[in-house]
Amino acid sequence: MSSSSNDKKLTDNPYQMALKQLEETAKLIGLDPGIHKILSKPKRVLTVSLPVKMDNGDIEVFTGFRSQHNNARGPYKGGIRYHPQVSIEEVMALSMWMTWKSAIVDIPLGGGKGGIICDPKVMSKLERERLTRRYAHAISDIIGPYTDIPAPDVYTGSEEMAWIMDTYSTLKGNYVQPEVITGKPISIGGSLGRTEATGRGVGFTVREAAKKLNIQMNDATVVVQGFGNAGQFAAQLVQDQGAKMIAVSDTQGAILNKKGFQINELIRYKNENNTVKGFPGATEISNEELLTTECTVLIPAALENQITKNNASKINTKIVAEAANGPTTPEADDILYQNKILVIPDVLANSGGVTVSYFEWLQNLRREYWTENYVNERLDNILTKAFGEVYDMHLQYNTNMRTASIALAVNRVAEAIKIRGIWP
Repeated sequence: MSSSSNDKKLTDNPYQMALKQLEETAKLIGLDPGIHKILSKPKRVLTVSLPVKMDNGDIEVFTGFRSQHNNARGPYKGGIRYHPQVSIEEVMALSMWMTWKSAIVDIPLGGGKGGIICDPKVMSKLERERLTRRYAHAISDIIGPYTDIPAPDVYTGSEEMAWIMDTYSTLKGNYVQPEVITGKPISIGGSLGRTEATGRGVGFTVREAAKKLNIQMNDATVVVQGFGNAGQFAAQLVQDQGAKMIAVSDTQGAILNKKGFQINELIRYKNENNTVKGFPGATEISNEELLTTECTVLIPAALENQITKNNASKINTKIVAEAANGPTTPEADDILYQNKILVIPDVLANSGGVTVSYFEWLQNLRREYWTENYVNERLDNILTKAFGEVYDMHLQYNTNMRTASIALAVNRVAEAIKIRGIWP
């Protein structure tokens, strides 16, 4: 991308951004033009109309989507989000990125994504349940344990997954089918370690990046933007490796302490006060100051488009580990690469979630359940291998880690398509 207007255009339309990434990767690896055309479009995008009776007796009609991008390597896999700004372009892009994410960690799944245009924050629990079950009914013919396995995403969680599992199970034979969906409560087939998986995966990839760059974690400092689920667990794991967290933020504000925070104390304070702001001994700083604080590892774990062409040149770190989805714009990516900052892209850094979702699916299919230690060991092995393969490709093609990640994924998916052939 060469101009700020192009940068903005792509970030405003995620599907165009996904297509641009695919186009650049296709040129880099010499992708067969026919395979490129196949990968440019989802195999199926379903739009559904969802009439729901609200608590006041009125009927509201919501719009939902399910995009199934590619299943050459296995069933479609991807979350369901509830948000007022959900769009068909968004779920199409996210389903493509899920194809790449599954292929990067080399698990036998494809990419899918779903969403409903709604504001769950203003809905009662009963309204959310009616909406969720209506959506599950509407997509029930295209999801299934061997076809498409949804999961939680923005503003959905284990509760919604339980409702979807129950609805699907009742529709498809009236017996429990936990393998149709992941991210469920433990009591009905969820996996131990799933809640921590995204942050834990970030921690594993940071550890591997530090090894490649000859960084001693005992001397490392860390900044975390977004002290939610992923940010907290990533910070905890990186602290366990010896690093010191010196700055952190949440939606209420950002704080700095060059001497470092104890993560457990910070988590306790956040749970009691719903914010890290006001933590004893810390200095309040702005979000911009947080992002540009000198550190060894910067972990954006909040919103998309946080590192842009406007602040990328001021980022003063050695590693950016993207716990959030899309925190770095395409132009910023180029600037960070030129400044020799290693970016662990979201499709690699936060792939712990989809990996443990895969583990949950396997456990459900076998009706056996693993210990948390076993889950974490398998996750470590898979992400360590994936990081090494992406890093090698980044050196081979002399390109940034994001392009290398997508190149690795596209090669794997393309190979599966070629081997399976096109029929009929």
